[in-house]
Amino acid sequence: MKKSILGIGNALTDILAVLPDDTLLKKYNLPLGSMQHVDATTGNTIWADLKQIGVQYVAGGSAANTVSATAILGMPSGYIGKVGDDELGSLFRQSQMQNGIKSNLLVGTAASGRAMVFITAPNADRTFATYLGAALELEPDDLKPSYFEGYDYLHIEGYLVQNQNLVRRAVEMGKERGMIISLDMASYNVVESNIVFLQDIVKNYIDIVFANETEAAAFTHRPPREALQAMSEMARIAVVKIGKDGSMIQSGDEFHFIDAWPGEAVDATGAGDTYAAGFLYAHAGGMPLKTCGEVGSALAAKVVEVIGTKIDIPRWKAAKTEIRRLMGISE
Repeated sequence: MKKSILGIGNALTDILAVLPDDTLLKKYNLPLGSMQHVDATTGNTIWADLKQIGVQYVAGGSAANTVSATAILGMPSGYIGKVGDDELGSLFRQSQMQNGIKSNLLVGTAASGRAMVFITAPNADRTFATYLGAALELEPDDLKPSYFEGYDYLHIEGYLVQNQNLVRRAVEMGKERGMIISLDMASYNVVESNIVFLQDIVKNYIDIVFANETEAAAFTHRPPREALQAMSEMARIAVVKIGKDGSMIQSGDEFHFIDAWPGEAVDATGAGDTYAAGFLYAHAGGMPLKTCGEVGSALAAKVVEVIGTKIDIPRWKAAKTEIRRLMGISE
């Protein structure tokens, strides 16, 4: 039987806009590469500004992006989140159904959450202004034991730490069921604001921790290689992604450097989420850590070639062929 994965996160719709410059970032005091929470009024104002530039709507959210990719790869995948009773909530639900995800999407009282994504040249950097809306209403009491039954992996996005009790309850329920628990750090400013809590969770509950170099620096106050070492002393497996330079993996004394897969980067949105999907898919298949990193890198290279987090059909076909080769799976 194939191993399965359950994701839990903020159910958001990404509203993507490619910007000619950083004027809007300065207007709304958004540091390049950060994720900032905004209220409903500010969120609506930003949305209106982005509409004038031209936007693309894509069901997103970090953990949802990850389990969407694992589902497309053929791994039984589930998701827990909360949306509003509105058009964006319906879009999110429909997207998960299309990808074959078993969803437990609860309905809140606020509008569905959305992440306004500013994509800026020259490096396709992405900056987020996020209105959480109904996603913020997901509470520990919403987590029913039945939601966790039958899953082997639990993947949690760091963005959920705005509700520390929710994260703690989720990892406790995962631990009780012997699940392999992974955490994506999410954003350097999220890490900085929740450092003590995250260190406690990683040390006591997390088996696999993912971070990019800025998140790893915020978490450990060390450069990438030393940060990886420190993180590997807290979790069983640590992964630090260093963008176009590749990624590093460490588990105990085992270390691997993984080259970035070649790709024509136009938008880095979702690269980390997709890397995690490839890594976890290969890990669930019993692959060595080096192969897990290579599969993650190969998949991430496809998502950076498109605007948004959804890989198109030709790229998925190419990715699956490459992944089968890496994992030694026959047609």
